[in-house]
Amino acid sequence: MTRALFTLAICAVLSSTAGCNNRPPSDGQDDGICDPAAPECPEDMVCDPIGDGTARCAAPITLQGFVLDLVTEAPIEGAIVQAVDVNGAAVGTTGVTDALGAYTLTVPAVRDVDGTPVDGSYTLRAQAATYQEFPTAIRPALPIDVSSALNEEEGWILESPLTTVLLLPLPGDPSQLATISGTVSAERNAGLLIVAEGAGGAFVGFTDSEGSYTIFNVAAGSYAVKCYAAGVQCTPANASVLAGETLEDVDLTGEDRPLSTVSGNVQIVNAPGGSQTSVVLAVESTFVEAAARGTVPPGLRVGQVSGAFTISDVPDGRYVVLAAFENDGLVRDPDQTIGGTRIVRIEVPDPVMGNAVVLPEGFKVTGALAVVAPGSEGPEPVDSFTPTFEWADDSSEDGYEVRVFDAFGNEVWSDEIGPISGSATVSHTYAGPGLAAGMIYQFRATSFRERTEVRTAISTTEDLKGVFIAPGAF
Repeated sequence: MTRALFTLAICAVLSSTAGCNNRPPSDGQDDGICDPAAPECPEDMVCDPIGDGTARCAAPITLQGFVLDLVTEAPIEGAIVQAVDVNGAAVGTTGVTDALGAYTLTVPAVRDVDGTPVDGSYTLRAQAATYQEFPTAIRPALPIDVSSALNEEEGWILESPLTTVLLLPLPGDPSQLATISGTVSAERNAGLLIVAEGAGGAFVGFTDSEGSYTIFNVAAGSYAVKCYAAGVQCTPANASVLAGETLEDVDLTGEDRPLSTVSGNVQIVNAPGGSQTSVVLAVESTFVEAAARGTVPPGLRVGQVSGAFTISDVPDGRYVVLAAFENDGLVRDPDQTIGGTRIVRIEVPDPVMGNAVVLPEGFKVTGALAVVAPGSEGPEPVDSFTPTFEWADDSSEDGYEVRVFDAFGNEVWSDEIGPISGSATVSHTYAGPGLAAGMIYQFRATSFRERTEVRTAISTTEDLKGVFIAPGAF
């Protein structure tokens, strides 16, 4: 048990134990009061806001944890770890793991007058050479409440199971993959999505709180390196890398170009369990067609949509527009024989409409087939290499298509089963190629109707549910 967790256990029993009590106000300027725009705190303190609108010098809040291989539990050295806020912007400092896979980083928080953290919630983001980045669409990061940090001699410390990040190793031989790094000089440069786009594919990274970025695992080739986030325009940079090369100083600069708006309409039909959804813009170069998912830049999302929607401050680029992408009981209507059901790709700004981009047709969204197991609430370990999938029955179907994808969006198996009657749920056992130990997978089921030899899709399980982890993972 770590010292932080041990102290937490002791504090739960003995609330007066030394090290559990709050520290007194700091000895900074004017009894600890500071200006966040020009803080003059002692070197070992930070200037954090107080609930009354002022700010005060206080001991920093340190997150500490580990980055481990999801399959072998081995420590990963050289991984980059960031904390990000609800908008995807990087906050605090950046951690880099040592030989034990350990990292530390600091984050801001709202304090009370004694310097005790009372509000602040962040998620973690991690990248490392030869590993898939975290989080991904089907591997969400859970929020960490920094008000649970413990007051120790070194300052406020937070370590919990949520500060341990498990990364999935890339398949094949990654030794020939390259690395690209640089800095973004723009009015806002923290938490931007950075994408290297080229013939070798699309590879992603994020800027830290200082505007620096690293993109690991890049295939040899030539790339245009671009930045994406709501409210930010950048001039792309060109980069050519050889196998195994580390290319530095691929820097991007901000531009004062007009931003765009993307508007459209969502029509929700046959969905008694859902009345609102969300719409996101995924960078087209990162979009995996078979799995229908891609990387969404910070801020390019609008929620609580039940009809018309607008996404503002969209930077130039090519995007895939996805509706009902998150877990809300709704899915994009899979019946592509009718209007409003196809995947929509757009260019921003539009060659004809300019910076006011209007989608050519609305989205039809329908009720999802509810996932029962595995993965109804989040990624779920299974105890068999031939798991059984279960979902809610669609009473009007003539059959189901079942597909399984790995964590990289590759389809590994598909099957069909006939109509189901007299049961509230449908079950089907995996019978495809052997699953890799510790690999993350997702199953998807789609109901269909057949009339005069024409197959029409009715509904499907949700985009981000049905995720499971094969036996052998940490």
